[in-house]
Amino acid sequence: QVQLEESGGGMVQAGESLKLSCVASGGTLSGYAMGWFRQAPGKEREFVAAISGSGAATQYSESVKGRFTISRGYLQMNSLKSEDTAGYFCGARSRGPLSTRVVLPEYWDYWGQGTQVTVAS
Repeated sequence: QVQLEESGGGMVQAGESLKLSCVASGGTLSGYAMGWFRQAPGKEREFVAAISGSGAATQYSESVKGRFTISRGYLQMNSLKSEDTAGYFCGARSRGPLSTRVVLPEYWDYWGQGTQVTVAS
């Protein structure tokens, strides 16, 4: 059973950067598609970014495109805004290719417990 753990969250000022990490225990993420979602209080879990099992394909939400970069096991977040404040969750799926369904939380097989990102304006 793959277990995911996120780290790297914190409180920053608007315009600053953070880099989130996602590591696995109980198995390997080799060949797994990986994704990041976020959830603010009172809101639904929202897709942020995904990367295919090979690392060749990526997908981003419009709200973070050009500011965030996903790589295998990481999410680099630049030019942070107050609206980026949320709990950030790492997901993994055993089938590597991405599909249009990556934006759906139910698409992902495994989840971490999340790491909080707070951006002060």
